[in-house]
Amino acid sequence: MGDLSVQNLVVEYPSGTDKVRPIDGFDLDVAAGSLVILMGPSGCGKTTLLSCLGGILRPSSGAIKFGDVDLTSLDARGLSIYRRETVGIVFQAFNLVPSLTAAENVMIPMLAAGMSRRAAFKKAEQLLSRVGLQDRMSHRPGDLSGGQQQRVAVARAIALDPPLILADEPTAHLDFIQVEEVLRLIRELASGDRMVVVATHDSRILPLADRVVDLVPDFISMDRPPDTVELAEGEVLFEQGTMGDLIYVVSSGELEMLRELPGGGEELLKVVTKGDYFGEIGPLFHLPRNATARARCKATVIGYTVQAFRERLGTGGVRDLIEHRPLDADDLETPTQESG
Repeated sequence: MGDLSVQNLVVEYPSGTDKVRPIDGFDLDVAAGSLVILMGPSGCGKTTLLSCLGGILRPSSGAIKFGDVDLTSLDARGLSIYRRETVGIVFQAFNLVPSLTAAENVMIPMLAAGMSRRAAFKKAEQLLSRVGLQDRMSHRPGDLSGGQQQRVAVARAIALDPPLILADEPTAHLDFIQVEEVLRLIRELASGDRMVVVATHDSRILPLADRVVDLVPDFISMDRPPDTVELAEGEVLFEQGTMGDLIYVVSSGELEMLRELPGGGEELLKVVTKGDYFGEIGPLFHLPRNATARARCKATVIGYTVQAFRERLGTGGVRDLIEHRPLDADDLETPTQESG
């Protein structure tokens, strides 16, 4: 059908008094026929991104195009057609109907699309044979191994020959023998005009990929010279819910740390002044910012990577960051290199 293009994608939702952005300004361009692996730990946005690509979740902003289809411009009916004709989904927990046989499970999308039972059964036979389960057609999910159930799920996902396959942790419940079977099948599916996007934290699949996308940048190991940022009164340094890789120290002036309230408005959490540091938890643990930082007056702050800031704190390192111990006077020297 075509290539996949994701531009400046943002997904934001409320979580208690906070706003969380599992996807924040994400970009991706992939050619048709590719196997794309989305890597990252639980909670980093892999499943959220798959839901957006599958037309299940509408993003807060940004654009997704698959071939000539702009998903973000489709209405409810258009998204329904897109999901039926374009996308096949392989779920982590298989999502097979326990009371149906393997063949009957594979027939579900075909019958929903209006195919006759006879034609659907014949195609189910072909698909199960393709995934090596021609002798398990009449077996119910409870009589199949985890790997066999996942292969039934793959056969169901490709029943209508969709050009886009989305797989969410397809190897999560499989032993090493079952994993080999499923990985080989996934690699075979990504060819010609069909694209396969897999969300996983299983590194065994990486050698098969055409493209690997790490949804969590390795902020902790990254290092670069400190950034000096000058802020005018009322200027925002970062917003609640966004991701960031820098820990900041106030060199001059004051900043307000503000939390957005669910019903609108904002709450002042604290005011940081010269020598105070802030914004450490997000970069350290790959979490969104839990407050907005705004200059109370003209101010200057210095941004450090986690690695650089650890060095400035000394051997206490992470413990001092978590406990938010104050800096010594010698740690407040302004770096000679400035960057906006």
